[in-house]
Amino acid sequence: MSDGYRIAIYSQDSLGLGHLRRNFLIASSLLEAMKDSQVLMFADSPVAPFFPVPERMDHIKLPSIRKISAGCWEATRLRIHERELIRLRTDLLRDAVLDFRPDLVLVDHMPGGAQGELVPALESLKRSHAACSVALGLRDILDARDVIKRVWESEGTYEILDRYYDRLLVYGSQEIFDTCNTYDLPVPPHGGHYCGYVVNRAPVKAADEIRKAHRLRKPRFVFVSAGGGHDGELLMRTYVQAVRMLGARADFTTLMAVGVNAPPEVRSELEAEARGLPVRIVPYVDDCLSCIAAADLVVCMAGYNTLSEVLHLKKKALVVPRSGPSAEQRTRARLLAQRRLIDVLDPADLSPEKLAQRLVEDLSRDDYPVESEAPPMDGARQAADRLSELLRERAYAVSA
Repeated sequence: MSDGYRIAIYSQDSLGLGHLRRNFLIASSLLEAMKDSQVLMFADSPVAPFFPVPERMDHIKLPSIRKISAGCWEATRLRIHERELIRLRTDLLRDAVLDFRPDLVLVDHMPGGAQGELVPALESLKRSHAACSVALGLRDILDARDVIKRVWESEGTYEILDRYYDRLLVYGSQEIFDTCNTYDLPVPPHGGHYCGYVVNRAPVKAADEIRKAHRLRKPRFVFVSAGGGHDGELLMRTYVQAVRMLGARADFTTLMAVGVNAPPEVRSELEAEARGLPVRIVPYVDDCLSCIAAADLVVCMAGYNTLSEVLHLKKKALVVPRSGPSAEQRTRARLLAQRRLIDVLDPADLSPEKLAQRLVEDLSRDDYPVESEAPPMDGARQAADRLSELLRERAYAVSA
């Protein structure tokens, strides 16, 4: 009996949950679109798999690695040299991919993998399993154009794209950000496609149910999210200070999710600072989508997944993008603010006084988000359709 299509997904996510969440959503859509398929994900997020693993899917956890700056990496938990760790990950990837013999490899974000670790696996597949298709999936914005061009040219990434990849998928909207032209991406043999934003489109719970579950007793509530939590400490501390400064004018309750990757001491310190305030602090929420839907205002950073959920649910959001080292979040926030889909507070202007003022203003505003400016939000299904199409095209070519 045929076991159907085998699909491998490479998900490099050194600190947050963004790439991991996006790839789980795409994997779920693939499994739904192709009932006889199965997925093996290679993930290195420190908390992988974190999300519920669907039937016919499994994962291999790679030793975690994190990016220090463009092109520079170090081990997250193991105390071994970067070169030794990359060699270990490279061998694991090559051997596992060869044993699994996938019909399709979907690579997320990094065409050659961290420090080129994926290239030996792709080269081995090309020799031993030539019918395997390879696709690259990219979020809308990677970094500043000059940074990506410099790093990709020095690491040979454009040559890797030309040599190994059959299709390119962009998880975004060309009208908002022209990813392919910005980064001078070569067009693979089976083309490049803008899929729209990948977002969790699951049903949300009733607002009253969310408020009751989290003991949010005031009429209005603000949901504060810092994504995975590895770099949201400044925003969360400033928010607590802003609420204290507002005093009686803080006529709302706050639910703050500090993130699964935030150090435990950060949550403890925030709880101490928020004592006596209408602020409830939790490490994370099981149903972030429902919390966003129930909130009167979302305060967050400009990560891809959080903002995709905000846009999908058409919620008011006060966004404070990460200041660096990447230009990704500031660029995304600026482009969405230009379309009046979100409100943005520049990180250089972040202070308790300024944040307190904007909280009061945004809770009263009704001039955004502008619904007519909303981008396409069915990226997971579109990506699954384009990948299914690629599998069928290659299967037909092999049998012809």
